[in-house]
Amino acid sequence: MSESVVEFRKVSKSFGDLKANDEISFQVSRGSIHGIIGENGAGKSTAMKLLYGLYRPDADGGEIQVRGKKIDFRSPLDAIRFGIGMVHQHFMLAGPYSVLDNIILGAEPGSKLGPIDRNSARVKLKALSEKYGLSVPLDSPVEKLAVGVRQRVEILKALYRECEILILDEPTAVLTPPEVSNLLENLRKLKAEGKTILIITHKLKEVMSFADEVTVFRAGKVSGGLSIGDASLQKLADLMVGRSVRLTLDVPAREPEKNSVLEVKGISARRSGVSVLKSVSFSVFGGEIVGVAGVEGNGQSELLESLFHAAEAGVIDEGSVKILGENVASLSTAKILSLGVGYVPEDRHEQGLMLDRSVEDNFILGQQANYAWYGWLRKRWIRAGVARAMEAFDIRPRRIDLKIRGFSGGNQQKVIIAREFEKNPKCLVVAQPTRGVDVGAIEFIHGRILQARAEGVGVLLVSSELDEILQLSDRILVIYAGEIVAEFKRGEADENRIGGVMGGGSRGQR
Repeated sequence: MSESVVEFRKVSKSFGDLKANDEISFQVSRGSIHGIIGENGAGKSTAMKLLYGLYRPDADGGEIQVRGKKIDFRSPLDAIRFGIGMVHQHFMLAGPYSVLDNIILGAEPGSKLGPIDRNSARVKLKALSEKYGLSVPLDSPVEKLAVGVRQRVEILKALYRECEILILDEPTAVLTPPEVSNLLENLRKLKAEGKTILIITHKLKEVMSFADEVTVFRAGKVSGGLSIGDASLQKLADLMVGRSVRLTLDVPAREPEKNSVLEVKGISARRSGVSVLKSVSFSVFGGEIVGVAGVEGNGQSELLESLFHAAEAGVIDEGSVKILGENVASLSTAKILSLGVGYVPEDRHEQGLMLDRSVEDNFILGQQANYAWYGWLRKRWIRAGVARAMEAFDIRPRRIDLKIRGFSGGNQQKVIIAREFEKNPKCLVVAQPTRGVDVGAIEFIHGRILQARAEGVGVLLVSSELDEILQLSDRILVIYAGEIVAEFKRGEADENRIGGVMGGGSRGQR
């Protein structure tokens, strides 16, 4: 191993009685790309937040060294001054303000009492953009930018502050395949300039493609550290989970049933005068999985709204939706779900959970009647049901009274999955089911979706993960600019062909 620029020495961090990091030790080589991987809740993000100054280690919790010096950051400002930057999974940008103003915020050039020297900032940012291939429109409001461009803004913000160590948290979670390739190319340029990059990720294929070294976390400890030359997908997955993980799916052939559980006919919709859905039509039959592939922002969210919020004014301009034979145009969301529908929304925080309520409260949402006796909720029944679900769906920690906010993102997702699958639905709509979820949880969630298919449930799968779409789907619909532009049966197309159509390339069969 070459000279280390970051070193964790038996570092511990606790939150109450939960030990997020338990005497973790590892080193990061100067001028390398270092992967940080692990299950949801394994402690990897906590470790990086310690390095960035968002958290401080326990009083007797070891030490962190940067460039051979022990650090004791009290805030991210200290870390930035020390040459460390962090790009968070949920970008820290002010949407209404320009790219330029977002980048220089807190580091504005010019005298303290004089005006901000935006011209000098513009010159510096233009040079950085050209040097690293990070083109951004400096005068555009951030809220108008695609996700991939916003990420470039965050990276430029760190480079503008002359950071030599860059931490990226799940950087490819919401990017398209071309955007991922562009990001990795930019990271290699940064590495060539001598920058050190630490990447938190769940995507093992990407780790194998870009990392020089990998540190694996499990249950708050470091379970392994190895150079990429000694790694394999299977070895990394097994180190993460602590058992042998099945990385490929065995999807048996199955003829769909003749009954359609979901029929969408000619749906069109506009938002602020702009067309967001254009004559969308398709059906989902019992016992099949229909995948919807597309770059985020091409009408997926509006399609989901048309299924579950059709009664709200302005959701649909024309067309119809039938779920389990019922026209849902005038039905409330609660009534639609009561028909025998399971729904895993694309944004678990905004649409799927009450973050400041307990697991119990979140688990019974939409199925309170199953836990009531003459109108009164029975606490004992609820606790027993939640305990069974937490065991069956491996939700950790097993704290049924803990606020859902206290769980990792992957375990929050499993609470939603458990809730919707426990309803024994006949129609299941799952959107981004494994976003931000580790390889062990992905294996479990995919298994439950396939089990539902085997039991005759019709599944609509909306996902930006092409691997997921290709592995699970019996039929694949590609959505672009609000229109279904291609349809493929299992085995008819690969990642490159579908990725090209997703980006607006040649259309497939319909």
